[in-house]
Amino acid sequence: MVKKNIFSLGLVLLGCLGVALLTQATACSTAGNTEAPVKPEDFVRIDHQNLIKPNGEKLFIVGTNLGNWLNPEGYMFGFDKTNSAHFIDEMLRQMVGPDFTDEFWRLFKDNYITRSDVEFIASTGANTIRLPFHYRLFTDEDYMGLKSAQDGFERIDSVVTWCRDNGLYLILDMHNAPGGQTGDNIDDSYGYPWLFESEQSQKLMCDIWRNIADRYKNETTILGYELINEPIPHYWENKDSLNALVEPLHKRCVKAIREVDTNHIILIGGTQWNSNFAPFKDSTYDDKLMYTCHRYGGGASKEAISHFIEFRDSVDLPMYMGEIGHNTDEWQADFCRVMREVNIGYTFWPYKKVDNSCFNAITRPEGWDKIVEFAEADRSTYEKIRLARPNQELARKALLDFIENSKCAKCIPQKGYIESLGLTVK
Repeated sequence: MVKKNIFSLGLVLLGCLGVALLTQATACSTAGNTEAPVKPEDFVRIDHQNLIKPNGEKLFIVGTNLGNWLNPEGYMFGFDKTNSAHFIDEMLRQMVGPDFTDEFWRLFKDNYITRSDVEFIASTGANTIRLPFHYRLFTDEDYMGLKSAQDGFERIDSVVTWCRDNGLYLILDMHNAPGGQTGDNIDDSYGYPWLFESEQSQKLMCDIWRNIADRYKNETTILGYELINEPIPHYWENKDSLNALVEPLHKRCVKAIREVDTNHIILIGGTQWNSNFAPFKDSTYDDKLMYTCHRYGGGASKEAISHFIEFRDSVDLPMYMGEIGHNTDEWQADFCRVMREVNIGYTFWPYKKVDNSCFNAITRPEGWDKIVEFAEADRSTYEKIRLARPNQELARKALLDFIENSKCAKCIPQKGYIESLGLTVK
């Protein structure tokens, strides 16, 4: 009876979401490829180290990242070992089967981020959202419950519409590039930054960005395109030779974008987790470049980010802190004051995850500990998978309950966290 009720609940949810998606598709039909006349001055522009809005006012970026939605990351579910998108997907298929896993991902994408979440972010006084995405959302590769006809544009169209309706700017961030740019869970890769040794992967990356730029070339809600997230970690022995390959790939990708879109800003992140800008020797190959740094921990002082400031001043272009967070409210408040003082805008990571250290916290549902136990278990053989697998009714109910708890109305706003960023909770 329990099993029957769980499947019935899933079917009812899917039916309701089907109607919602049809409505969403209609609402999103105006997002992307708009034919309305636009002029260069309708977009956010660069004036030396500042961003300028179309009305002539300075834009100081303050906001958050929609991490985990289109690029699942283990720790935001409460997992440790199972820490990348394909690890999570494989674990779920081992635990509850391929069909239920596909259903879970569809429900997850439909509910984890919705219009209500964007409205909540806007209500805090934020002005910008950074949207991380996986390149597979724009290919026919197996990803998040779909084997083909991926829904990347449908998802971005939705966020564009919601941001436009709420007066927010949007940054598109390729968080997971073809072949992998880090060789770690951050990019859902296979243990090495193969992107920089693969002509096929580099071409695919450029082609995807060209297609994205072509669709959104007239969309003024989009602030810019962040080409690649956190390339080349510090621990690779050949990091210097890999570092040297990053700027040429940037130039190639920018050239592809400029074939169709000359309006949007291009965001360039440093190597070694967006912290090292020394490999970049040329800031003049495009007239709409800005830079983006990341930082977790360390001192909350101007001196702690002096290398970012010095590089910014040397190129006389904007610098923005695309990721920061996972610290105490006191540290964050102190550091946000520093960033405002030195004119470095910020989007904190992430907007939503289990427990805390985010804008909106997800409560772990009953039975979630069994999901975590399986995710952390030794599953190196089929026998070990069988022995570790939890009760199916319990596991499937916990997964559906997680989706329910992840809805904006069910999340718990983290007041101290939000206020530490200079924002408010109504």
